[in-house]
Amino acid sequence: MAIRPADQIVHKAAWLYYAHGLRQDQVAQQLNISRASVAMYLRKARETGIVNISTSTQLFTDDVMAREIEDAYGLDAVWIAPHGDHVDPAAEVPVLASSVFLELVKKGDRIGVAWGQTVYAIADVMAYADLQDVTVVQLCGNLGAPFAYRPDQCTMEIARRLNAKGLNFYAPLVLSTEGLAKQLRDEPVIREQLAGISDCDLALYSIGTVDGESHVVKCGALTVEAMDALRRDGAAGVVAGQIIDSKGALLDCSYNRRCISADLASLRAIPRRLVVVQEENKFDPLLAGLAGGLATHLVVNHAMARRLLDHARSGAWRKAS
Repeated sequence: MAIRPADQIVHKAAWLYYAHGLRQDQVAQQLNISRASVAMYLRKARETGIVNISTSTQLFTDDVMAREIEDAYGLDAVWIAPHGDHVDPAAEVPVLASSVFLELVKKGDRIGVAWGQTVYAIADVMAYADLQDVTVVQLCGNLGAPFAYRPDQCTMEIARRLNAKGLNFYAPLVLSTEGLAKQLRDEPVIREQLAGISDCDLALYSIGTVDGESHVVKCGALTVEAMDALRRDGAAGVVAGQIIDSKGALLDCSYNRRCISADLASLRAIPRRLVVVQEENKFDPLLAGLAGGLATHLVVNHAMARRLLDHARSGAWRKAS
């Protein structure tokens, strides 16, 4: 059931108070209402069941802009994080995404997780849950990154939060030669792991940039010069460590042939693909991922949502066939 406009303020008050832990006076200040009104709205939220996570995040799915983006880009659901003078988008997107993610997880699910700063930020704020028969699997090989968001760490942190079984990929993301990568993919253990990715019920990842700030550059998989060359050859984004073009297809390049990661067909076979994007410089990579059908569910901030909608209204958007 859609949320009526008159009930939006109730949902906003409940979200700030219960999900973010703001005091009633802070909620009042942020929403520009009296503290007495906040107390009344919170009471109504309790009486109607709004305060549970499943319903509270419905506030964002029923946003008019989210509905328009869903229609324009053929997505199952879109959530837009709150915005305003007192809101930090960098904090809001992971909090919202973690709640959405928990709503999408079902008993017995097999969940594929990629990596990067966005994914780890989601894991870091995710509420603890005791889910039954859930398995979290790594979507790509590993890297010796000097950061907290290596593929294995993202996978295991989310598994820990869910009290789920975690399955790491005990292989590097990038090999030194194409032949060596092919041999490794042919190993029974690796072949079985890669083949099982399409059996996942839910996937969580972001779409990375193809510049010097890309996580595959920062983690040493590619040099800045090599990434610049790939971008000149049509690179538009990074998904699970692999380079995609503007149509969301795997770029034909040596780097991709040296990768140990889920192929894009396996990712597309996963019925629920939650993509989370918060950085403004990920607009073009996100468009590439959407063009390639790599998302069914999307969490973005308000600025990104507005850019997506404006782009669709301009007539420039076209999904790859």
